[in-house]
Amino acid sequence: MEENETNEIMPSVPKDKADLMERIQREWSALTQAIDKLSDEQMSVPGTGSWSIKDNLAHLAAWEQFMLLVHLQGHPPHEAMQVDEAMLERLDEDGLNAILYERNRHRSVADVVSDLYRSHEQVLATLEQMTYADLMKPRYSDDPEARPIIGWVIGNTYEHYQEHRRAIQAIARE
Repeated sequence: MEENETNEIMPSVPKDKADLMERIQREWSALTQAIDKLSDEQMSVPGTGSWSIKDNLAHLAAWEQFMLLVHLQGHPPHEAMQVDEAMLERLDEDGLNAILYERNRHRSVADVVSDLYRSHEQVLATLEQMTYADLMKPRYSDDPEARPIIGWVIGNTYEHYQEHRRAIQAIARE
């Protein structure tokens, strides 16, 4: 999930950076609690939608890294996604997710979980260095909607954690 899917400022934008960080921490804790007691086998079995819990976690880490590299650090999107620039322009979100799935599906649970935690720590460290005013600046100078950076942060942290936690919990119940 690259952007806030509503493509607008959400009515519940955090009121300040402390609120943002609290929301991120709350959903991160809920996500980690959902996977804490699962075995590697449970995390590797595909669910109804074909993705396993491990696949969901790899997806979260990949999009979190994309958000970090592109939206917070200014790297070119194709470099962050590690694909050819022309290919990136042709792909929609489903196509990108398919690439990420193929790239990560044979990795071990331990490797994916380690990557997820590392990515999360990098995002937190970067956000700690930013001011709320920085997060509220428009991400793109030519964006007629002047969507702020925080929208991409929200969409790739606590909203994304919540979305995939629900999918993970459903897979764990199967």
